[in-house]
Amino acid sequence: MAENGKIDKSFELYEDQLAFLKEMTKKYDLPDESKALRCLINFASQDGETDEIFDEIRCLHC
Repeated sequence: MAENGKIDKSFELYEDQLAFLKEMTKKYDLPDESKALRCLINFASQDGETDEIFDEIRCLHC
């Protein structure tokens, strides 16, 4: 376990997904892409409409 209760975990992403995280990291002056991903997860888990997020299929890489 890393500092502040964070767990080091790797994920597979497509190039365009990583590019999006990098773009948001730069746009919002975040420390790194993992912070951008945590922001997305926090929004989805706290404020997002999970049915809207997960029920609609948005497969860009099928």
